[in-house]
Amino acid sequence: MVTTASSVPLHTPFVTALRRTETTDTVIVTITDSDGRTGWGEAPQVWQVTGESLASATACIEQMLAPAVTGRRLDDRDDLEAAAAVVQRTVARNFGAKAAVDAALHDLVAEAEGTSVAALLGSRADGVRDVLTTDVTLSAGTAGALADTARERVSDGFRTLKMKVGTDAGTDVQRVASVRDAVGPDVAIRLDANQGWTREEAVRVIRALEVADLGVELVEQPVVADDVEGLAWVRERVGLPIMADESCYSPWDLERIIRLGAADLVNVKLAKCGSLTVGRDMLRRAHEAGLGTIVGSMMESHVGVGAAAAVVAAEPTTAVSDLDAAWWSVASPVVGGISYSGNQVHVPSTDGFGISGFAQPG
Repeated sequence: MVTTASSVPLHTPFVTALRRTETTDTVIVTITDSDGRTGWGEAPQVWQVTGESLASATACIEQMLAPAVTGRRLDDRDDLEAAAAVVQRTVARNFGAKAAVDAALHDLVAEAEGTSVAALLGSRADGVRDVLTTDVTLSAGTAGALADTARERVSDGFRTLKMKVGTDAGTDVQRVASVRDAVGPDVAIRLDANQGWTREEAVRVIRALEVADLGVELVEQPVVADDVEGLAWVRERVGLPIMADESCYSPWDLERIIRLGAADLVNVKLAKCGSLTVGRDMLRRAHEAGLGTIVGSMMESHVGVGAAAAVVAAEPTTAVSDLDAAWWSVASPVVGGISYSGNQVHVPSTDGFGISGFAQPG
């Protein structure tokens, strides 16, 4: 097992209520089996959300996860299930690192079977999909800048815009109105506050959005992650759908959200739950409970987003997913894998994640 630090420049700065970044900084994991096949995975550095860094993910993978799976048989799906279980119980938390190794293991077995990771995960009678739709994020900014960017993204082919709000509750409604005026009534707008509001601010802003009738699809994570009761408090007092993101890491978090009636939808991310199969099963559980779903990612490259896309291809979500992270990169660090065309994400249908190696610099 080999870890490789990767830093890919973004074509546009990514700005939220939590952070600003101009690069995608991750650890790419490769696992090579005795037949020479290589599996790929990725652990993103997201200090403000997961707390993981390049150094911590590398240490976790090299010191704990690699020794736990090196030398194990990986001939079939039963072997994969056993190896994936070892990854999950070897360390506490460290979900990004675990997700990277888990993805690489899935990639290896899918390659051995001559199929895609999506097909390996899926059990739907109608099969898996190889073309998905994604939203695109509008970074936090002034009303005028957001309007200009929104028009550009629509011209790029995107039909669902995810606005980053939560930086200033006093002007958030004005910014949303500016974007709506810029793109017209037929483009979907969803909001992500990234924990940026208090309970009271959230209710005040969301009610103002409702009165202004701006056609907002949903509001994601309006309050701090640990305040699930606050999430439920907000949801009880507003009409717009509320989606949990940072409040929903694990299946246990999902059960708490269901029990408290804290959200209408959940955003499942591999770097939060640590496993492709856990992510898939969380989608299924949410659907059973009547919750809407999307799959998202951190700022990851084509490797990590490819793993997330495989989950969506296998277990479709109820709303357009958030798979644009790699679209922000000026280039992919690998050859092959997912590709973008407007708001479409093309997912390889054979050979695991479809990655053949690292791209040459420049």
